[in-house]
Amino acid sequence: MDEVLKGNSGAFRLDGKAVVVTGGASGIGRAVAHRFASSGASVFLLDVDEEAAQKVVGEIAANGGNAKAYGCDVSQQPSVKAAFNNVFQAGRLHILVNNAGISHVGNLESTTESDFERIFAVNVRGMYNCMYLSVPHMKENGGGVIVNMASIAGTSGLADRFAYSMSKGAVVAMTYSVAKDYITHNIRCNCISPARVHTPFVDGFLRRNYPGKEREMFEKLEKSQPIGRMARPEEIAALALYLCSEEASFITGSDYPIDGGFLNLRG
Repeated sequence: MDEVLKGNSGAFRLDGKAVVVTGGASGIGRAVAHRFASSGASVFLLDVDEEAAQKVVGEIAANGGNAKAYGCDVSQQPSVKAAFNNVFQAGRLHILVNNAGISHVGNLESTTESDFERIFAVNVRGMYNCMYLSVPHMKENGGGVIVNMASIAGTSGLADRFAYSMSKGAVVAMTYSVAKDYITHNIRCNCISPARVHTPFVDGFLRRNYPGKEREMFEKLEKSQPIGRMARPEEIAALALYLCSEEASFITGSDYPIDGGFLNLRG
């Protein structure tokens, strides 16, 4: 009888899998690292803030998980190469969660060239660098899984998010291209497109731009989602776990919105 019909207590397990999570020190990346480690994976956290990443390693270890952290600036290929060499020395890499990214608020006219290049360097070149190092290794070792963190901004017009939207649109396009080019090498590549997620970035943005009105503005942002709240990082991590699991072995070349109805239920 089918495993699905029998039921499978081991569903969504990653036992024996090695996973790289970029931007793993906070927000969505931290939630992914925790969820994957609790599902049996050995997790390698890559983050420009190595000290913060090491704290997450400690949290995971305290819960019985296995994790290591390496400092890494994803926008710089030598830094990415050094970090991935450390990962490869430990053995085969099975999964890449390409999560590291930064945001920017502004329309075309208020986005300077340096703003544009900074967003491109992290959100586009950073994703490229990590896949550029991972894909040949996965090809040589029987395949793998890549999940890129995109955004609904990449496929939907958002006010004052010109550079950020550009970068996340590129992430979606890169995902489709890699999925197409490497399907015969047993490499699956998908992306996740969240709407607003309650992360430390949101709290910092509100403190900087709306001092004394943080709660009021937070509630306004929540109500802009049709479902009435922001996503939790753990909810994004749950979708990432599914896409990286054997249960999702038939899924590649797809963009998964997780948006509380934002794309289809507004208005």
